[in-house]
Amino acid sequence: MSASIVLIGDSIRMGYEPFVREMLRGQVGVWGPKENGGTSQNVLAHLWEWVIERGPDVVHINAGLHDLKRGFGAAENAIPLTAYRANVEAILRRILAETDARVIWATITPVNEVWHHANKPFDRFEADVTAYNQAAIEVCRALGVPVNDLYRIIIDAGRDQLLLPDGVHFSEEGYRLLARAVVSVIEGRLS
Repeated sequence: MSASIVLIGDSIRMGYEPFVREMLRGQVGVWGPKENGGTSQNVLAHLWEWVIERGPDVVHINAGLHDLKRGFGAAENAIPLTAYRANVEAILRRILAETDARVIWATITPVNEVWHHANKPFDRFEADVTAYNQAAIEVCRALGVPVNDLYRIIIDAGRDQLLLPDGVHFSEEGYRLLARAVVSVIEGRLS
């Protein structure tokens, strides 16, 4: 195989990754860590082993759902917005400086905060998803990194028809839709 792709991200990446592999089978090598990427801080801590030492042609990253978690009634997110912005910038700058990879940042997918609150031991709020996405998009614009707007793809397709009852993960249809979007942007970066 002539090209290699690294997919980094949380459980959403873990959901679409098998479909990306299926869609790109025989064309490019696709790799992603077995473990959940977790917060942007965790992605930054694992950049060497997950990305840099692999020397991929394309890196597709999504991180943020774990950053914006809040305990019930908590005023602060797990990783505050300013720290998230700094982590996104550090992740992108390091990959750009230490590899020849073409980097793609993916926006955080939408949540149904009412369903989430009823089914998870912590909250995630749509307003935080929007704020964290805006911060990452601003960093990407400043660094010239393209953004794969997975948030918009899910919203346009009908968020609540694609989400599972936990308000954050997706049905197979949702993950296949995300995988098509990931493959499309990857193919664009390979050509």
